[in-house]
Amino acid sequence: MTKIQTTCNYCSLACNVDMYVEDNRITRILPSKAYPVNRGFACIKGLSLDRQGTVQGPRPLPRIRRADGTAEWVSWDEGLRYCSGRIRDLQHQYGLQSVAAISTGQLTLEEMALLGHLCRDYLKIPLDGNTRLCMATSVVAHKQSFGFDAPPYTLADIESSDLLIFIGANPVVAHPVLWDRVRFNGGHAHKIIVIDPRRSETAENADEWYGIKPKSDLTLLYTLANVLIRNNWIDQAYIDAHTEGFQDFRGHVAAFTPEKTEALTGISPERLEHLAALIHQGKAVSLWWTMGVNQGYQAVRTAQGIINIALMTGNMGRPGTGANSLTGQVNAMGSRLFSNTAGLYGGGDYDNPVRREAVCRALHCDDAMLPLKPTIPYSAIIEGIIAGDIKALWILCTNPRHSWTNNDTFRQAVEKLDLFIVQDVYGDTDSSAICDVFLPVCPGIKKEGTMINTERRLSALRPVLPRGPEERNDFEVILAMGEALGMGKALDGWRSPREVFDLMRECSRGMPCDITGVSYDALPESSGIQWPFPEKAGAGSDQRRLFEDGRYYTPNGKARFVFEAVAENPTPLSETYPYYLNTGRGSVGQWHTQTRTREVIFVADVSIKAAYVHLNPVLAQEYGLKENDPVEIYAQNGKSAVFTVRLSNQVDYGQIYAPLHYIETNRLTPSLYDPYSKEPSFKFEPVRIQKYGGIQG
Repeated sequence: MTKIQTTCNYCSLACNVDMYVEDNRITRILPSKAYPVNRGFACIKGLSLDRQGTVQGPRPLPRIRRADGTAEWVSWDEGLRYCSGRIRDLQHQYGLQSVAAISTGQLTLEEMALLGHLCRDYLKIPLDGNTRLCMATSVVAHKQSFGFDAPPYTLADIESSDLLIFIGANPVVAHPVLWDRVRFNGGHAHKIIVIDPRRSETAENADEWYGIKPKSDLTLLYTLANVLIRNNWIDQAYIDAHTEGFQDFRGHVAAFTPEKTEALTGISPERLEHLAALIHQGKAVSLWWTMGVNQGYQAVRTAQGIINIALMTGNMGRPGTGANSLTGQVNAMGSRLFSNTAGLYGGGDYDNPVRREAVCRALHCDDAMLPLKPTIPYSAIIEGIIAGDIKALWILCTNPRHSWTNNDTFRQAVEKLDLFIVQDVYGDTDSSAICDVFLPVCPGIKKEGTMINTERRLSALRPVLPRGPEERNDFEVILAMGEALGMGKALDGWRSPREVFDLMRECSRGMPCDITGVSYDALPESSGIQWPFPEKAGAGSDQRRLFEDGRYYTPNGKARFVFEAVAENPTPLSETYPYYLNTGRGSVGQWHTQTRTREVIFVADVSIKAAYVHLNPVLAQEYGLKENDPVEIYAQNGKSAVFTVRLSNQVDYGQIYAPLHYIETNRLTPSLYDPYSKEPSFKFEPVRIQKYGGIQG
């Protein structure tokens, strides 16, 4: 029996597990005891990785939909020749930008980098990732405030913090391994605060819950900042030495008094004063946020409202502190830094000549090879298809027919495409079921590469089982597509994950995310390595907190206070649409669009098969709705969907909560985006309800 340590490729914690293999069969999975992220613990998803890919199409060969609608399985050579020929024909007829691609935070670092080289460097086409749906807000907030996309913490900070504040985050469900560490907290006294409009599973397990009104986060944060400043509960020495813009920020928040904002936030002046006092009394305060903040119409400024509080109270760079963004997908951090989409490989701007020269030197290429500017975002790609400007779309291991906001718009986009290619493990997702070409790939337990988790830790994904003779992994398919498209010598140095890792390592040289000290061979069977880890870093600690010296990645080394006026809600409630729809995760065992977790027997047994919503019992009674009744929800975007009622006191009267794992949910979400990050506002949509088959309310 052989033991192989590898990385769970679900959520952003990237836990490591030990897989025991005998006769090409996984006989046992155990969490890796020595791995510093999960330390011998794993959730049901990670413990069921042996079932990855058990629900697949009939053959691991490309499938082409012919003109008469029938599907034909063809050889890999024929399938890739067909795709590359169609792509070239469309570019010749309509221009280079008539083709686009969308990737995912679940590809490896090396796969993302190779895809970026093919799409952005060679084909010169737009390429965005589904990380735009979850982490773009944090990326922009980090860049504007810190000078680089740099989550500052190590997960060990959870156990050094005496006050943990979760804002728009529900780790009990979304990050259960992290929550285990929150509960343990190093065995010392601590207090847990949750700020969320819903009494979430995390709120129910917290010491205090602040049930704010939906989308009043920024007003609350500015008011909290004002209370801290007014009471002189700030760290003026830290502000003076390590930040800029504080005086302007002080002036901005002065108008946000608790008495004025109670009606907007639902939080009384007494409770705000109490929260400010807790922050002041805390020796090590950490603030954590995720999708409840990121997925909003003023999300970047909300994230920076959290960052500003950490900066002004000196809760940065010390154990147990930080303004800490929790990532969504396993390799979203790799996507952010090494996908060649919003910035150059290893970070840096496309218009920076010094950075361009460094990347050219690392890649052994001419400057003409590199993109001139960031890709157009996901939303613009969909809009470009609907407008008729983009004729072909290639998506990799994502399911936008389900996950895209106001997802009927994606269906409309597909109907306008001349060519829709889906590359995925599963041939029956909502997206692959309607594609022109399906390219099947093997699951993570048969792949090789590198992942970067939420705390910037690199870990190894290593194959546990061999692939069959016709099976291909994502790297091989991307490489073969490049060859079919005629890249030739442009692929030299890009032909294996090891080669691509070495290229990306060199691209990172001298950057905040420097990984020149990381060896590809040192990652397997290791504790992982957090960036930065430059060439001369040496062994050192496996916990690498940022900003311990108070220096940030801005030109003057100081963090910036970034703020602006609170925007008016572009989709307010009305007499016609008087209720507010919120979305999020349903249970620990469910993941995104449920294409993978349906393979887990336990999860399939306990998960509700039909789409459902949580309604407050009082609201349900007003409409004559009981548990398990069908209810039709009409959204302001003009769409409706039918759900099953689940009565719940977790949601207040007037609020409705729908798990995101059902295609009906994003049928109702709006085509509305943060102006800076272009991340969709999944968390607020005005709706009305009607008992299904009854009289409209």
